[in-house]
Amino acid sequence: RFIKFLERKENRKPPPIAILRFGSEEENTEELQINAVEENTDAIKFIKNPSEQVQLAAIKKYANSIKYIENPSEQVQMTEVKRNGGSIKFIENPSEQVQLAVVTKDARLIKYIRNPSEQVQLIVIKQNAELIKDIRNPTEQVQLMAINDGISIYYICIKGITPSEQVQLAAVRENPYEIQNMIGITPSEKVQLAAVNQNGVVIVRIPNPSEQVKMAAYNEMMKQFGEIPYFLL
Repeated sequence: RFIKFLERKENRKPPPIAILRFGSEEENTEELQINAVEENTDAIKFIKNPSEQVQLAAIKKYANSIKYIENPSEQVQMTEVKRNGGSIKFIENPSEQVQLAVVTKDARLIKYIRNPSEQVQLIVIKQNAELIKDIRNPTEQVQLMAINDGISIYYICIKGITPSEQVQLAAVRENPYEIQNMIGITPSEKVQLAAVNQNGVVIVRIPNPSEQVKMAAYNEMMKQFGEIPYFLL
């Protein structure tokens, strides 16, 4: 066998990674695996279903070893992200507790979490509403929180998301001109009315407004200016 050949050739016991790769199943013990990952950063790649102790030994010894572990335990995930929050990008499905540990420390790391829970998203938006740009699929509640904090609905629409009518209404109530930032969607008549009832001038930002919306815009402008502004004529 190859391991025996190495022993005879070099007149010494082969390194743990060699035994790990070429030795027998009997030799491939947890102790050997731990010795291997402590000596060689690549060793974890050759271990199928490493135990939690082996996983911990690997990540404690070498940074980012977690990216080679297919299903790291929650303890392993937590140990790694406490040391380096950015390592969460190497964890395919981090637990909610791990996600929370990361964003509580640095909300900007939300960009590395593929499917953050709503609780995680809300914590991030409470810290910095602008980070909605880095959340792939923000929930409606998260969208509303960001809108109410002054974030443009544009940053939701450009994700290919169609905001609910409630979110659209929240946006135009914050700023009627937000209706022009509803990229790729047609605001409902209710949303259009909410916008022009605050400022009739935004009618020029609404493609194909209904007669009711036009009349509401006219009435609002007459109330505000006493006439139709010259730049709309």
